[in-house]
Amino acid sequence: MDFGRNKIASLKRVRYRKFWKDVDLIIWIVPLILVHLSCFLIASTQRNIAITHWYQHAITAYIGSLIAYYLAQIPLQDLRKYIRPIYFFTTLILLYVNFSGTSALGAQRWLGFAGLYIQPSEFAKLTLILALATILERKSFSDLSHLIKPLLVSFSPWILVFIQPDLGTSLVFGAILLGMLYWSGMPFEWAFIVLATLITGLLSYLYQFGLFIWIPIVAFLSYKSLPYQKKILTLFVVFFHSLIAKISPWFWETVLRDYQRDRLILFLNPSKDPLGGGYHMLQSKIGIGSGGLFGSGLMQGQLTKLKFIPEQHTDFIFSALGEEAGFFGTLLVLFLFFILIFRLIKIAIEARTDFESLIVIGIASMLIFQIMVNIFMTIGLGPVTGIPLPFMSYGRTALLVNFISLGFCLSVSRRGQSIRKNL
Repeated sequence: MDFGRNKIASLKRVRYRKFWKDVDLIIWIVPLILVHLSCFLIASTQRNIAITHWYQHAITAYIGSLIAYYLAQIPLQDLRKYIRPIYFFTTLILLYVNFSGTSALGAQRWLGFAGLYIQPSEFAKLTLILALATILERKSFSDLSHLIKPLLVSFSPWILVFIQPDLGTSLVFGAILLGMLYWSGMPFEWAFIVLATLITGLLSYLYQFGLFIWIPIVAFLSYKSLPYQKKILTLFVVFFHSLIAKISPWFWETVLRDYQRDRLILFLNPSKDPLGGGYHMLQSKIGIGSGGLFGSGLMQGQLTKLKFIPEQHTDFIFSALGEEAGFFGTLLVLFLFFILIFRLIKIAIEARTDFESLIVIGIASMLIFQIMVNIFMTIGLGPVTGIPLPFMSYGRTALLVNFISLGFCLSVSRRGQSIRKNL
């Protein structure tokens, strides 16, 4: 009996040592540092009220870490057969949310379940990444028609999330699509042609005469970058941009809500409406500026304590960081994000298969976009979009999805390490 117990204990020690030998410390440590730092910031924003959001944030992170640990043991190739059912199930859930979901803050985004509220659009990000990876792993981009299938797959979750309305999350889908398309070999010029539609839309509303210069520039770049059927495809690009120019004013006036239009415009001059749409941005900039070089200290920020920014523990958590940790504290957080993203890109480069590489780069694209947009929003360089700061903004569904994403990346990392050791 003792021999059997000793053998089992020995096997457990070997497996334990093997786990820590293969573990990717950056992916484990950096998110947990960010989570624990944000717990102090969340608690600081709620010093005067009996709410334990920081406690829920920590518990969600620990649960997410356990899920990430188990996902790291599973080869992502095993998920292939489930991706199509997951995609259709996610689409159905998003449809259900639009008709019967729980509304809050002017949007219908949540599903109530056993006293908890789940935001399916967060899981839809991961679903889109998995679906695009299966499409793009063998895709060659020889003409624009090869963009049709990825665009169609992305359109369903995008439109369903947009009409909730959730403008911020719908923009994340676009960032994921562009990042994965570029990684899979799409020419850079094609990405520019797609992104140029945003400028076309803005010009059509703000300065229509500029379209007579802008659209010919896009047509010229299209003609130069297309491998064949240049004339036909260039005409199609011109037609598409002309259509965007035609419908953008209608889209702006009819489809977007008043608060969405305010958010997209007021970041240029928030003082135009200091007590309305520009309030959050002005107070956020004041809070960050008041922190100086070293900040007032964790749990010591007076503007944060007095709740000058409503719901600061969610999308505007970076402003609490700026006030209480100062310039050097924000630099530290930016450095942590940088090394995390750098590590993810390295994992994508060293991945065993294109499928795994695309999944990791899709996750990296999602995180990069959310980090940049959130920070730009809080310092006044971008519009208020409602995009949370990964691992720091309070939001249980978003935090859980971020850790699930890291579990996928850990799986790719472990497989890549095992292959390199066998070479």
